[in-house]
Amino acid sequence: MNFIPLCVPNFEGNEKKYVDDAIEKVWVSTGGAYITKLEEEMAKYLRVENVAACQSGTSALHLSLREAGVVPGDVVLVPPVTFIAAVNPVKYQFATPVFIDCDDSLCMDPVKLRSFCEEECVFENGVLKFNGALVRAIVIVHVFGNMADMEQIMEIAETYGLKVIEDATEALGTFYTEGKYQGKSAGSIGDFGCYSFNGNKIITTGGGGAITSRDPKAVDHLRFLSTQAKTDPHFYIHDEIGFNYRMTNLQAALGVAQMEELPEFVRRKQKNYDLYVREFEGFELGRILPFREGTDSNHWFYSLCIDRERITMPMREIILALEEKKIQTRPIWGLINLQKPYLGEYAYKFEKAPYYAERVINLPCSTSITEEEILYVASEVKQFLRAIAH
Repeated sequence: MNFIPLCVPNFEGNEKKYVDDAIEKVWVSTGGAYITKLEEEMAKYLRVENVAACQSGTSALHLSLREAGVVPGDVVLVPPVTFIAAVNPVKYQFATPVFIDCDDSLCMDPVKLRSFCEEECVFENGVLKFNGALVRAIVIVHVFGNMADMEQIMEIAETYGLKVIEDATEALGTFYTEGKYQGKSAGSIGDFGCYSFNGNKIITTGGGGAITSRDPKAVDHLRFLSTQAKTDPHFYIHDEIGFNYRMTNLQAALGVAQMEELPEFVRRKQKNYDLYVREFEGFELGRILPFREGTDSNHWFYSLCIDRERITMPMREIILALEEKKIQTRPIWGLINLQKPYLGEYAYKFEKAPYYAERVINLPCSTSITEEEILYVASEVKQFLRAIAH
């Protein structure tokens, strides 16, 4: 068996054709028809009015926080179970993150979000404050493609006048199938929605990202800010502080081809997830985590939650041992509130985040993975965990 990577890009469509076309037409930088085409295709897929392509998911989050009015000294409510790029932009705005625990979906727990607002904050004259600072926004991450409980979260945000920024960087293709937001895609419910096209995402442009908003005019402004806020393109007049956050046409050419394949990639992710679930059914030392009911997930990552009562080997040793068996796995990220830059920040009623951080192993999930490889992964992982269990 060849080495089975965790998650790699899949270029089996028109990627080379479109990139070659962009090169032949010498449109390779932050202008060109493919950027516009990608924005239009994403807007159509997400059923939104306006999308702006940008440099990365991180830049999309930063622009969202800026457009949401987050200023130095504000508080932004954030999750601990995510990649650190979801929280770092809060610091870019010189604001203060407050960490809210996750629930069993690995996404922010709306029950604890509500209790934080009710018990730890003061709400007067339509303004929510924590330790005297204005609570301005919530960053919600749809972890591993699993939709957060947006009905409860949006209700809380509306009650307290908070902006909601959806980090849908892992959730392109995920949407609600029932309830208040039936048919709504991840990233299209809150005030802003952010996407990533990093190499390990369900589609990729190498780097790259995108941003949308419930307010189409806000997207126009975000696009303007992403191109250095140039008011006069001929005489280089700038009325605001802008950023070099625009996507390149070469990246967008890749993205247009990948968008053509997205429905098939989602189908494969679902099929492969179902196969993993079948193979681990009845396994006494772990279970594949489910996705939220009432949603159709893109099933970006597959998470095996292991029994820590019987498996005490450190996660790093488990991962290294599986690598020797030619299987690349990874843990949940190190909890952000435990990272050195965030040790002094407030973390509210943590229970589930550390629980899952100690137990979750992500299994190989590329859209090009074969059934034979999945069966090998499942067999070897089960055999190894049984061998080290007490």
